[in-house]
Amino acid sequence: MMTNLFSVFDPSSSLMNISLNWLSTLIGLLMIPSMYWFMPSRYHIMWNSILNTLHNEFKTLLGPSAYNGSTLIFISLFSMILFNNFMGLFPYIFTSSSHLTLTLTLALPLWISFMIYGWLNNTNHMFAHLVPQGTPAILMPFMVCIETISNMIRPGTLAVRLTANMIAGHLLMTLLGNTGSSLSSLMIGILLITQILLLMLESAVAIIQSYVFAVLSTLYSSEIN
Repeated sequence: MMTNLFSVFDPSSSLMNISLNWLSTLIGLLMIPSMYWFMPSRYHIMWNSILNTLHNEFKTLLGPSAYNGSTLIFISLFSMILFNNFMGLFPYIFTSSSHLTLTLTLALPLWISFMIYGWLNNTNHMFAHLVPQGTPAILMPFMVCIETISNMIRPGTLAVRLTANMIAGHLLMTLLGNTGSSLSSLMIGILLITQILLLMLESAVAIIQSYVFAVLSTLYSSEIN
C-alpha cells in the first residue's frame, strides 16, 4: 500500500527513453526572457516589487558587512524554489521539489561554501559561535557539542523541511482524490470543495516554504561575517 501511495512521486515521464522528469524546472526559462523585449506587464511590475522587497529584507538580514549583490543568490534561490513548488501543483507535472535530490543539491553546496569561507576567513568568529554569550563555564563543553551538531544538520533540515512539506500536501490530495470513484454525488461535491481548499493551502505552503528556505540560507550566511 505504501509503495503504491508514494509511487505518485516516482519519475515516470519519458520521450524516446529520454527522461523528462526534471524538464519542469526549465520551463521558467521560456517565460523569463520576455521581460527583456516586451513592455512591462502587470505581472512583471508585481514580480519586480516582490523581488525589491526581498532584496531589502535580505540586505537587512545580511548586515552592513555583506558584499554588494550578495542578496541576488538568495533571491534567485527563492524564485527557483517557488517556481518548482507551483509547478508541482499542476496535474501530470513531476514535483521536483518533493525529492531530496533537488533540495539537498540546493542546501548542501550553500552550507559547505559558507563553512569553508567562514572557517578560512573568520576562524575566531566561527569558534565564538560555538559558545553562546553568557554560557556558564561548566556548560561550555556541552554547548560546543550541541552547537556543532546543530550546525552539521543544517543542510539536512533545510532539505527535509522543504521535501516533507511538499510531499505531505500532495499525499493528502492524492488520498482524497483516489476515494472519489466510490462516493455518492453529494460526497463528491464536498470532496471537490475540500480539494479546492487544499489546493489553496498548498499554494500558500509553496510560497511560505520557498521564503523560509531563502531566509534561513540568508541567516546562515550572515553568521559567518
